[in-house]
Amino acid sequence: MDVPAGFFAMGDAFDEGYRTDGETPVHDVELSAFSIDATAVTNAAFASFVAATGHRTDAETFGGSAVFHSYATAPGEPVPGTPWWLAVDGASWHRPAGPGSSIDDLADHPVVHVSHRDAQAYCAWAGRVLPTEAQWEYAARGGLRGARYPWGDEQPTRDDPRCNIFRGEFPDGPTARVGTIPARSFEPNGHGLYQCAGNVWEWCGDSFSARYYRVSDRTDPTGPARGSARVLRGGSHLCHDSYCHRYRVAARSHNTPESTASNIGFRTVGPQVG
Repeated sequence: MDVPAGFFAMGDAFDEGYRTDGETPVHDVELSAFSIDATAVTNAAFASFVAATGHRTDAETFGGSAVFHSYATAPGEPVPGTPWWLAVDGASWHRPAGPGSSIDDLADHPVVHVSHRDAQAYCAWAGRVLPTEAQWEYAARGGLRGARYPWGDEQPTRDDPRCNIFRGEFPDGPTARVGTIPARSFEPNGHGLYQCAGNVWEWCGDSFSARYYRVSDRTDPTGPARGSARVLRGGSHLCHDSYCHRYRVAARSHNTPESTASNIGFRTVGPQVG
């Protein structure tokens, strides 16, 4: 989808974010025009990439990946500090829940268990790049200024969910199936983007710093020059107000670039095509 050049107020205008995430101060950013995928990269698209290049993902190389406990098809070692995550041997992009699972019926779902390196490899093959954090937020806002979500300020509800997030008491009591849903679910935002809130976290190209907004460039910022962690945006199907209120458009998170999990994917950007 083509996104026109423009400016916006980047950051958390409601002061609802986590201090350690560095969502403030709100600051003006001006961006050049670009194009961005309407959806996160799907399993079908990633399968085409693997077939063309023979790419082996980090999860496959390491022998496994992190899977949410109620989604896993095999036992795994609980991750210290977050026991609802299991390190499951054999989990990967084509076995998203672990051994015995497949993507046969998930072609239109976002690919998961992809590291930052895997996402960059896909981008190189596709002639694209990962979005900068500023590009991601600008596109996710869909032309709405200062809104909480891609659709406005209204909180998602059971009757009008608007996005794929965790329902029920986290982490043991979902009222709906835990996992990804098709990438084109729910209404697109004003720029034609689907699911910039929930479903899967999306890698950005930037390194992460909680202090970066204090010194960010105004024009086409690309993130701090240093830092080992990489930015993640958008939240996932495991976000819940009681645990991870990060499905807001201003919300930020981060992880090490080799990290993979059953709720991490990506979308890509490039020059405008129109």
